[in-house]
Amino acid sequence: MRARRRSAVVTVLTTVAGILVFTGQPAAQAAPEPYLVGRGISDVTGPAAENGMMGYSDFGQKTTGLHQRQRSRAYVVVDRATGDRVAYVNADLAMVFRSVQEGVLAKLQARYGNTYTRENLLLSATHTHAGPGGYSHNLAYNLSILGLQQQTLDAITDGIVESVVEAHEDLKPGSLSLGRGELTDASVNRSRVAFDRNPAADKAFFPNAIDPSMTVLKFRQGTADVGAVSWFATHNTSMTGRNTLISPDNKGYASYQWEHDDSGVRYLDDRPGFVAAFPNTNAGDMSPNLNLRPGSGPTEDEVENTRIIGERQNRKAQQIFAGAQTEVTGGVAHRMRFVDMGSVAVDGRYTTDGAPGTTCSGVVGASTLAGSVEDGPAIPGFTEGMQSPIKSLLEPLNIPVPQWLKDCQYPKASLVPTGLVQATPNVVPLQIVRIGQLHLVAVPGEVTITAGLRIRRTVAAELGTSIDNVLIQGYANDYSQYVTTPEEYDLQQYEGGSTLFGRNTTPAYQQEFGKLAASLRDGTTPAAGPTPTKPPFTELNLQTGVVFDDKAPGTSFGQVLTQPAAAYTTGQTATAVFVTGHPKNNLHRNGTFLEVQRLVNGQWTRHGDDGDWSTRYRWQRSGVANSEATITWAIPAGTPAGTYRIVHNGDWKSGWTGKITGFTGTTNSFTVS
Repeated sequence: MRARRRSAVVTVLTTVAGILVFTGQPAAQAAPEPYLVGRGISDVTGPAAENGMMGYSDFGQKTTGLHQRQRSRAYVVVDRATGDRVAYVNADLAMVFRSVQEGVLAKLQARYGNTYTRENLLLSATHTHAGPGGYSHNLAYNLSILGLQQQTLDAITDGIVESVVEAHEDLKPGSLSLGRGELTDASVNRSRVAFDRNPAADKAFFPNAIDPSMTVLKFRQGTADVGAVSWFATHNTSMTGRNTLISPDNKGYASYQWEHDDSGVRYLDDRPGFVAAFPNTNAGDMSPNLNLRPGSGPTEDEVENTRIIGERQNRKAQQIFAGAQTEVTGGVAHRMRFVDMGSVAVDGRYTTDGAPGTTCSGVVGASTLAGSVEDGPAIPGFTEGMQSPIKSLLEPLNIPVPQWLKDCQYPKASLVPTGLVQATPNVVPLQIVRIGQLHLVAVPGEVTITAGLRIRRTVAAELGTSIDNVLIQGYANDYSQYVTTPEEYDLQQYEGGSTLFGRNTTPAYQQEFGKLAASLRDGTTPAAGPTPTKPPFTELNLQTGVVFDDKAPGTSFGQVLTQPAAAYTTGQTATAVFVTGHPKNNLHRNGTFLEVQRLVNGQWTRHGDDGDWSTRYRWQRSGVANSEATITWAIPAGTPAGTYRIVHNGDWKSGWTGKITGFTGTTNSFTVS
């Protein structure tokens, strides 16, 4: 579903309604709905070949095709009484970086002026580890991708902007409601030994050492249900580091199942449809790998696990959506400021010993390089709990950690002072968004459930509201790795070693988000924060692009090298191989590299595409510049009997002129029974 041009009649009627509201007529007289509500969705999928993948820091994990497309889902809510608005985005990405925030805002403001700002736009990621990386301006997050991949960054910013534009253009009188429930079989605590270091009062809040809470926000336009946002804490890492196909992982599957399978949305059709987002909350120590091994739990098949964990989230969300709801009432508001998390003076009210403390400039610890054995180990030779650095791996970096910083970060085995050289950010955005009684605390990192609990309690106390009305929105607006409690930090498991700002990171967030909450409560403007600067090495890129495409003599681009069989039954897999060009020549964003077409009344119609769960698009080189595309369709149960064919859409680049030319290849027809 792409941005649509609204009819002149609808535009005029909406404008007139807005004038009636904003010239003082009570909103209740204009319409019973207290809000204007809009939803939108677009494609943020980057290069499907030879682009390092973001999440596991594996230099060898590069895209080789596509399982499902990554999407951005946007919602705009306007308080009709005041005109205040917020735009909320959840995208199938590993993280949101400030490079994304700045790019999106620049494009939105070129179109809408100051309608959307850092204050009222909240950008969040699902945290999939199965998408293209290289879209940060901080070197540490681009290292394993070999630098900044501008094509990936452009795809993400353009897609997010399109989703917000679509939501903006979709605004109609509507209402919101909240539902809550618990899901207990889609997460496990991957750092139980660190969780157990927390005080009994905190652990009692999570008797099973997980956060089972799911909060569902329902969007309605008039009497029509048009969208839902379902917050639940679990890592989006059912797909392991062995995978090289682009995937939105379990949360992306949850969205796909609700939208496509259950609500009939067809993403390539130019018409509105139900938009279902599944964002993360405080998922820092929550894993979907229920057996505490990568790709293990509930089965030993990572793809099947992705489907099962996604389906569990979807089914619970829909149960809550259809159950008892609480009407959302009240205004729309927001507060945001930048904070230098590398040098926060923390009041003793928030520290564990009652004495004033401080945070530290960002440092990566040895346990960070060890990775999380439950979701995906990183560099061999490092183990969780390490208390001393292995200097030999750091010699090429030649970035010593000053002693004062080692002391500040104690007991971390400090390896790289990433904050001092802006390889990771010290200055980060903190934001609180209010939609009626619901408050979203937008944290630029991965928050453990206990750290999240403490931040939520602090914010709820300042606002005078229930903790149920305060949610951590993780992976928001920027990324600065983990947020653990001081007790968890002391153990230096993976999450503690990845807590950049030292032992007092959570107390500092409690204090700074408490200030934002007080400002929101009192209607004041928060104190101006520091202005972040652009990091060095921003444009560094060692990944080669497409030089040219070639093919074997006597062949043509799009030619079918392997035809599918003449007949299949449901449950079987149809396969075709094509002569192709490099996928970087054209991302086919908001389009598709493939179609499964069905013959209906003498016309070939699109039955499936590369956004579907049942299809796979795999790319591989077959020479220096030659390549092949293998397209598979695992024919689902319930597929209508009939005649089908597979179509491949590709593009090749000339080595003489550099011109990129599109082509289409089509297989023989086959039957499905």
